[in-house]
Amino acid sequence: MIKRSDELRKDVVVNLMQGEGEINRTHLFEVEDFCGHGRLFAKHTIEPGKSIGFHKHEGEQEAYYILKGQALYSDNGSEITIKEGDFTLCKSGEGHSIKNIGNEDLEFIGLIIKA
Repeated sequence: MIKRSDELRKDVVVNLMQGEGEINRTHLFEVEDFCGHGRLFAKHTIEPGKSIGFHKHEGEQEAYYILKGQALYSDNGSEITIKEGDFTLCKSGEGHSIKNIGNEDLEFIGLIIKA
């Protein structure tokens, strides 16, 4: 299967998980592509100062792979700066958030699968 860039579903989510501002997403997989094993595989773009609010995952885990920019990442309440090339994993029962603290757009791939 090949999905052309103009065929990928794009959306904008406002105040995702009670975060600040808009998050632009390009969905690489749709729910039916996961064969029952996940629900999100998307490229996220967050403008400077915007964020995805703190939230917990139950029965699933979420990974971020940072493509561009710099962010403040909350790993179960412990905040750390992450940048291009860094990888995060929030396992079932854990919580996280991410905020663009740089001067350019933050871009990352987000993946949510069943734990």
